Amino acid sequence: MKPLSFIIITYNRPDDALELLQNIAGLDEAASLIEEIILVNNRSVVSYNKVEDYVKDNPSLPVKYIEAPENLGVTKGRNFALGFATAPILILLDDDAVLQNKDALKQILLAFEHKPADQLTIERETAIVSFKVLYYDTLEMQQNGLPHKKYNRYKDKHSFYTYYYAGGAHAIKREVLEKIGHYPEDFFYGMEEYDLAYRLLHKGYAIQYNDSIVMLHKESPLGRKPASEKLKMMWVNKSKVAWRHLPKMYFYSTALLWSFQYLRVTRFNLKHYFRGWKAIAAIPKTEKRTAITADTRAYLRKVKARLYY
Repeated sequence: MKPLSFIIITYNRPDDALELLQNIAGLDEAASLIEEIILVNNRSVVSYNKVEDYVKDNPSLPVKYIEAPENLGVTKGRNFALGFATAPILILLDDDAVLQNKDALKQILLAFEHKPADQLTIERETAIVSFKVLYYDTLEMQQNGLPHKKYNRYKDKHSFYTYYYAGGAHAIKREVLEKIGHYPEDFFYGMEEYDLAYRLLHKGYAIQYNDSIVMLHKESPLGRKPASEKLKMMWVNKSKVAWRHLPKMYFYSTALLWSFQYLRVTRFNLKHYFRGWKAIAAIPKTEKRTAITADTRAYLRKVKARLYY
């Protein structure tokens, strides 16, 4: 068994998916370290013939090309793909990205054994390594790809323990997923990484950022403004995360402050605003809470987690 599997969900980006496969094939020690590349086509409506032809023409590249039965969204799509993975460490990448450094595979393995020099008092096993994310065209750091809200304080650090991770730029131990379960399938879009992160933190694991693995993301530096419905999903899902995993005060602050964020970003588009509040009002009646342990609270304090929003 080779140590690494790639998990890639692709939708309507055949050119990007092809470039990513070619990028993976050119990484150092790819033949000896990669067990499989799980590429799930999430019911794209454009042709993937060039991707399928590349897979057929390169049988030495261990690609499992799978067509999803329907558009499963992000979370169900990842869970569907994870069901095909067998390696001990799973690498999840966005389909519009490539890995910059040729030695990325080796660096991923080393990162799981690394301990940040200024956080040696944290005695936890690393379950997730979050990668450094740069914009593909400009090579500037993508601010929302850094897994910490105190960007200026952490952006120049080589590595640090944290409390969430970049969903499309990380590696996770498969045995951890077997213990805590996969992504929450009621989260069709947004914030599923926070839910999984808190579940593994509750189990005594740690999340580490490490800049020795660099992903180049084809997103514009101007960002993508989410549609009002998607922003509503993010607001509701972040509120669910706070209710499930944090003291109640953070549920109320998250729900309120994200409502302001929704209005600001959508310029007071009320189409989904009241639906969002209706869904949030139902959370205490429908969602179970996990009692946060003293050890997890201590970890969150040490990593300077922002919890109120």
